[in-house]
Amino acid sequence: MAGEEIGTVHLESEDDVALADRMKEGREQIIRELRKLIVGQDEVIEQMLLTLFVGGNSLLVGVPGLAKTLLIHSVAQVLDLRFSRIQFTPDLMPSDITGTDIIQEDADTGRREMVFAPGPVFSNIVLADEINRTPPKTQAALLEAMQERQVTVGGERHALPEPFFVLATQNPIEQEGTYPLPEAQQDRFMFKIQVSYPTWDDEREVVKTTTSDTEQDVEPVLDGETMTACQKAVRRVPVADHVVEYAMRLVRCTRVGEPGIPDFVQENVAWGAGPRACQYLVLGAKARAALTGRNAATCEDIKAVAKPVMRHRILTNFAAESQGVTADSLIERILETTRDKDVGAAGGAEAEPVLKD
Repeated sequence: MAGEEIGTVHLESEDDVALADRMKEGREQIIRELRKLIVGQDEVIEQMLLTLFVGGNSLLVGVPGLAKTLLIHSVAQVLDLRFSRIQFTPDLMPSDITGTDIIQEDADTGRREMVFAPGPVFSNIVLADEINRTPPKTQAALLEAMQERQVTVGGERHALPEPFFVLATQNPIEQEGTYPLPEAQQDRFMFKIQVSYPTWDDEREVVKTTTSDTEQDVEPVLDGETMTACQKAVRRVPVADHVVEYAMRLVRCTRVGEPGIPDFVQENVAWGAGPRACQYLVLGAKARAALTGRNAATCEDIKAVAKPVMRHRILTNFAAESQGVTADSLIERILETTRDKDVGAAGGAEAEPVLKD
């Protein structure tokens, strides 16, 4: 059955055929279970699932009371993964996250030795709650974990369990006593997910269900081993060259000083997105195609993930802030002005962004 194309990927074995079906079915089961506890927030759930099936990390931004913590905890239950919550506070130390070496006495020999005591980061899903409430030194303790899937304590490296995700939350309205995340750390997050207020109908349903005595429990539908296999399968989803180049053009359109950049970018952007944005645009597009049962990623998939991938990688300047121009509005204009057809013909390292007529 080598090379057979089934469902989502170019499959190489019967095991891959079964995995492809399991991915699409698993997505539907996960959403069904989450619906027992989470009302509305369809876009947030969808972006969360893309993060998980890619194996990335995400930053959820929203005012208090929008079920960010509940959603993350529920996802861990549905996937039957080990969950840790770290409440970030000004007095939190890096060792409170990573763990530390302690002196332990052997009960039999009486000898003392240094033993590593793992911190809460040694879980499958780590909720970094209100991550901007702790100083940069402690925030940086997550950098190695997010990028390398390991931590270094006392000169020794300790591998983190697989799969591993950091899902952080941030309150956008209460900034007193907070420490803004450095751009280097924001870039480690695949998505910046905006969690908005519920609609009228959704909020009514939230009030009715949370003020009654009914209880809902979610059931596990996948496990860590299956998730790891799915992440590898997502990377095997084919993507055409012109789709990759379309992702590159969107990102390169954000970089001030590049040839062919639109005037509105030159006027409103201080710094644009880096290469990780291209990588996550393509990976997000692959995951979206796989989870909806399609055999290849398209430009439409790139467009669907453009905002959560790029909004925290575009730094607007003072002129933009004074006029109320946001990263999201700039991304919308870039999507409107950048061609998504036949861009492959003009590809190449020196190609300028292709703009619509």
